[in-house]
Amino acid sequence: MDPTVIAHIGIILVVFVSLLLSAAAMVWIERKVAAVIQQRFGPTRTGFAGLLQPIADVVKLFFKEELRPRAADPFLFNLAPVIAVAAAFVAFAAVPFGAETTFFGLLDRPIALGVSDMNVAVLVIFGTASLGVYGIVLAGWASNSKYSLLGALRSSAQMISYELSYGMSLASVVLLAGTLSLRGIVDAQAGTWLGFIPKWFLFLQPFGFAIYAISGIAETNRAPFDFPEAEQELVAGYHTEYSSMRFGMFFMAEYINMVTVSAVATNLFLGGWHGPFLPEWLGGGWVLAKGLFLLFTYVWIRWTLPRYRYDQLMQFGWKFLLPAATLNLLVTAAGVIYFGY
Repeated sequence: MDPTVIAHIGIILVVFVSLLLSAAAMVWIERKVAAVIQQRFGPTRTGFAGLLQPIADVVKLFFKEELRPRAADPFLFNLAPVIAVAAAFVAFAAVPFGAETTFFGLLDRPIALGVSDMNVAVLVIFGTASLGVYGIVLAGWASNSKYSLLGALRSSAQMISYELSYGMSLASVVLLAGTLSLRGIVDAQAGTWLGFIPKWFLFLQPFGFAIYAISGIAETNRAPFDFPEAEQELVAGYHTEYSSMRFGMFFMAEYINMVTVSAVATNLFLGGWHGPFLPEWLGGGWVLAKGLFLLFTYVWIRWTLPRYRYDQLMQFGWKFLLPAATLNLLVTAAGVIYFGY
C-alpha cells in the first residue's frame, strides 16, 4: 500500500481517538477547575488526582438502564444523539493542526496534518457545525416531553440568533487572509511585526475575536448561554428523557464541539502552529497549548458568570452582537480596500 495512504489513515485514526480522549479529558478538567474556583478538592479517589474519574463515569453510563418514554418516537429518539455526535466529528475533519510534513523523510512528498485539506474549510466548518442542532431538535421533539421540546426550541432559536454573528466574525478573517482555506489563513499569520509581535489576526481583529468567542459559547450551549438544558427551568432540557450511553453521546458531542471551536479560533486568530521557540515541525505543540488555554477559559467562564435570562440572551444577540459584528465586518472591508492588506 502507498505510504501516503497509510499516513492519511493513521492521521484519521489519531484524530478520531484524540477527540474521544479529549471529551474524557475535558470531564476531568471541568471538575478540577470547578473545584478550584469553588475551593473544593474535586475528584481525588479514582486514580492519581482523580485522573481515572472519566473512565469511572463511562463505565457507570454503560451499565445504566436504557430508558425511553412510552410515547416517544423510537427511531428519531435513537437517531438524535447519533446526529449530534456525527456532526461534531465531521466538523473537526476540516481543521488542520500542523504544517505539512514528510514524517522525517518516510514519505516521498509532504502531506498536510489534518483529516482533509480543503480550500473552503471555513465554509465546511460553518455548515457542518450547524448540523448538530438537528440532533438537539430531534431529541426534544421525539421525546414527547414538554421540557425537552422547550429546550429544543430554545436551541434552534439560539442557533439562528448567534449564527449570523458567528459567520460575520469568520468573514472578517477571510477578508484579511484572502482565502477560505484554514491552512492559508494560518500561513497568512506567519512571521512577526517589528521583529517580536506575532502576525496573529487577534491583533487586527480583537473585536472579531470577542464576537467569535461569545458566539462560539452560545453555539455550543455552554454557560452562561446554556438555555437548551437550563436545569433550574427545564430539568435537563432536550436530553431530560435520555439515559445511559444515549445521554453520554450528547455529553461527548458538546465537549467535541468545544474542542472544534477552540481549534478553529486557534487557526483563525492565534496563528495556528506558528509561534516562537518551536520549529515548524513541532508547531502542533502551539496548537495544543493555545487550544488548552481556550478550553480552560470555556470552563472558567462557566463557573464564574451567572446564566442570563432567555429574553436577555435574545436581545443581546440581535440588538448588540449582530450590529457589532456587522460594523466590524464593514470596517474590516474598508480597511482592506484602503490599506490593501
